[in-house]
Amino acid sequence: MKQNADWMQRDLAVLWHPCTQMKDHERLPLIPIRRGEGVWLEDFDGKRYLDAVSSWWVNVFGHANPRIGQRIKDQVDRLEHVMLAGFSHSPVIELSERLVKVTPAGLDRVFYADNGSSGIEVALKMSYHYWLNSGRSGKQRFVTLTNSYHGETVAAMSVGDVALFTDTYKALLLDTLKVPSPDCYHRPPGMCWEEHSRTMFAHMERCLAEHHAEVAAVIVEPLIQGAGGMRMYHPVYLRLLREACDRYGVHLILDEIAVGFGRTGTMFACEQAGIAPDFLVLSKALTGGYLPMAAVLTHDEVYQAFYDDYATLRAFLHSHTYTGNPLACAAALATLDIFEEDKVIDANRALSRRMAESCAHLADHPHVAEVRQTGMALAIEMVQDKATKAAYPWQERRGLRVYQHALERGALLRPLGNVVYFLPPYVITPEQIDFLAEVASEGIDLATRDTVRVTVGLDLHPNHRDPG
Repeated sequence: MKQNADWMQRDLAVLWHPCTQMKDHERLPLIPIRRGEGVWLEDFDGKRYLDAVSSWWVNVFGHANPRIGQRIKDQVDRLEHVMLAGFSHSPVIELSERLVKVTPAGLDRVFYADNGSSGIEVALKMSYHYWLNSGRSGKQRFVTLTNSYHGETVAAMSVGDVALFTDTYKALLLDTLKVPSPDCYHRPPGMCWEEHSRTMFAHMERCLAEHHAEVAAVIVEPLIQGAGGMRMYHPVYLRLLREACDRYGVHLILDEIAVGFGRTGTMFACEQAGIAPDFLVLSKALTGGYLPMAAVLTHDEVYQAFYDDYATLRAFLHSHTYTGNPLACAAALATLDIFEEDKVIDANRALSRRMAESCAHLADHPHVAEVRQTGMALAIEMVQDKATKAAYPWQERRGLRVYQHALERGALLRPLGNVVYFLPPYVITPEQIDFLAEVASEGIDLATRDTVRVTVGLDLHPNHRDPG
């Protein structure tokens, strides 16, 4: 039987891995995975790793989930794919009906894409094109938050603000307006999340007041800026933003690619603000982590702006080859079944409390500035100086030490720079949460020793972020 070393050698001869400086693998072995089951991944040497990050935030119901797997197996014998232009099929119709039912009221039309970044491109183009069809051709710009991340394609990068990803490609990017994030990590001492989020909204208000005539849409990640370091803010910001977008005649795009489907404590993060966006972008957990798919939901007013005789050329002529793929739809339908039948959101509340309890002691760590949490997402921010929140120099790559220690102990923790975080599958047990907290605590102790100078690995920069 081939072992890790054999597969590693074959891999490095032909593959170029994402979000990786490949030279690092001269000293940092990559890990070929043979199989998965539940929260566990197993390599070819038989070692297991608890998947604390849901394999880049997608696998919510565990690896090799029998219910999702069976739904895909049943579908593959009936129809594997058909183009969605001029044709349809039952899984995509059923999925669209289900998504309209479970998302906020008013989102009555579903458009499909192949992945999260492509879904963002759909929403941006659709918003711009709506205004064009409505006789408002001057509305061509987008407003986004600092420290935001919306994907790796060109337009998606344009509305992001993580320098490591965007600086190289500045010449290719759209001209967007960036507003200071409501990120509550930066709130003044003694100020609560809600007050800080309200205060920070003044920047958005001024931007829209000045630029609304040229702005098509505002795009934000609701409640959690995931790839920006799991930075979090209060739902009041979303409520204020919805009100302002309505006042100024600007669309609101919510990127729930990472936070949708139960991650924040509600099915969708925007529910906590009691709002509905003009465009809701979903992906990742949509298919339970099985197959790539994205969905963009919008309301009928947008749809009607494109509905006309062909000769007017008002149609939304955007497509992806695998749009609405039946196998991906089958996985998504099984995922929605599990949410409904197992009362997942309710069960997650107890798991969220256990996460908080297991990591509470880290708030007193001399090199932890903050332990923050929203639902099933918890982040621990390592710092050089607790009083000032001074970050470690990025060259020291402290997060890598946590990553390496976790692998030794049998856990997959992939820090975002100096931020250690848990985004586990919802099938994790309380005891497994305690294990992750123990491993993270040990790793943080090792990583924050003054003598640590890490020189290889995956966390390259303080703004190094994993793409979704």
